[in-house]
Formats: sequence, structure tokens, C-alpha cells
Amino acid sequence: MFRYQRELSVALAYLLLLGLLWFCAPKFYQGDNFWSVLVSSTPVLVAGLGMTLIILTRQIDISVGSQFAVCGVIAGLTARAGLPLPLVWLSALGSGVVLGAINGALVAGLKLPSIVVTLATMVTYRETLRWALQGKLIGGLPQHFQWFGLSQLSGQMVIVGTAGILLFAFGWALSNLAAGRMVYATGSDAEAARLAGIQPQRVTFQVFVLMGLLSAAAALLSVVVLPSVDPNAGRGLEMQVIAAVVVGGTAVTGGRGSVCGTVIGALLLSTIGPAMTFMGVAGHWEKAMQGAIILIAVASDAFQGRGRSRP
Repeated sequence: MFRYQRELSVALAYLLLLGLLWFCAPKFYQGDNFWSVLVSSTPVLVAGLGMTLIILTRQIDISVGSQFAVCGVIAGLTARAGLPLPLVWLSALGSGVVLGAINGALVAGLKLPSIVVTLATMVTYRETLRWALQGKLIGGLPQHFQWFGLSQLSGQMVIVGTAGILLFAFGWALSNLAAGRMVYATGSDAEAARLAGIQPQRVTFQVFVLMGLLSAAAALLSVVVLPSVDPNAGRGLEMQVIAAVVVGGTAVTGGRGSVCGTVIGALLLSTIGPAMTFMGVAGHWEKAMQGAIILIAVASDAFQGRGRSRP
């Protein structure tokens, strides 16, 4: 129970929020409001998987939103060019791998600070898109591109189901596979991991590649919702993803966290906005509330760290 103290605390906070909505704004549970929150939070959940791995290794990636936008644009352009959907998906996913590998090579290969590298790539990717497309939407997409060629409800079920499969697979792998334990070991103490036969640089490179792949997957699950692709999509996504991971209990100092915590953190933060709307609270308070939750989460980590360091 102590090991999952943060996850249980966040889950309790989420249940309290849902209970508050039940008594103060029961209309939230009418229609498909809750389902819509779940569908809209899937890009954050999927990208949050990659960010969980990144932060577990004591790194950071703030280029997630830009990677998301680039991969979404590539999916839109290849779909408009008439490529079959499997090739569209492969093109977007492959682009994500390349973008992640660039970050990984600079951080793990050249040993540059990840925050500096990803800040640079974030701006580079975003400004390249702005220069290439001048902010124009990518329209003229084939009809079978939206909702994967299915009905809206079926497409939403595919989006949520895909996210659920990825969450389960990565959660299981982190807990049961040697590769998952290597991620934790690298973040806990890179030098000790090296002495144990683990190659921290290789692990770091691999998690950045996975971050790019999952950013692309999140983009694919997002672009099928609308009839056109917005090159400005993903702005602020990096903060949403990092917030979900940190609130969910992944320590910014690395080596501690779980996929389950990331899921609960993402759902909590994604529900705050609609909840405040249904309770008649002004929308500008949403960011303030999210910021307060993040601050409490980071402060909690700091206090727990001090408690463990005392003799």
C-alpha cells in the first residue's frame, strides 16, 4: 500500500471529484459527457506513456507537442495524396520514430541536457511546420480517413480501445520484463545500473525513440476526429502530458512511477475543465486549478524524499 500511496491518493481525489459532480452537477452524467472526456483524453494518455518512460529515466521531453503536430501533418498529407491507410499510419509512426531518435541521439549520444535539446527541437519542428504550411489547415482528406472509415461511435471505441491496449501492454512490460526494470534502474542510479551490466545511454536513447513513436500514435488517434488536420495542433500538449505523469506519481528525480498513476493523473486533469463548466465556475480557473494540483504533487514528492533521507 505504501508503494502505491501516490496512485491511491490521486485515485481518491478523482473519486471525490466525480462524487462532487454527482451531487452538484448531475447533468454531467447525462448523455455522453463522461464518454467525451474519455475520448478527448486519449492523446494525453498515449503520449503520457512515453513521457512516463522519459521521466523514469530522469530525463524530460518538451518537444512532444511539436512531434505530435509533425506526425499529424504527415498523416494528413499522405492521406490526401491517396496512400492506403496502412501506409498513412506507417508514415506517421515512422516519422515519430525518426523525431524521437534525433532527440535520443543528442541526449544519449552527445550527452546534452534533455531539456535544452527538446526545447531546441520543439521550436525547430514547430517553426518548420509554420514555414512550410503557413498555418493552413490540411483539408480534402478522403472520407475513409475520418473515424478510420467507421461510424463516429465505432471510431471512438477504436480510439479508446487502442489506448487501453497500449496502456495495458506498457504497464505490464514495465512491471514484468527486464527492459522495464532497466528503465527504473537507469533513473534510480545510472552508475549503479552500468555496474550491473545495463547500458544507460542505450536505455535513454530507446525511451526517446518510444516517446516519438507514442507521440505519433497519439497524433493518429487525434487527427481522425476532425475533417481537417491543423498544423498548430499539439500546442500545450507537452505541459498536459508532463502534468499527468507528475500528478500520477512519477518522480521527477526518476526511478519511481507507474503507468496506472499516469492514467489516473490524466483522467483527473482532463475532467477538471468539464467539471468546472458544469458547476458554473469560470473557465479561466481551470489552469489555476491544474497548476495547484501539480504544485501539490511536486511538493508531496519533495516532502517524501526528505522523509526517506532522514536517518
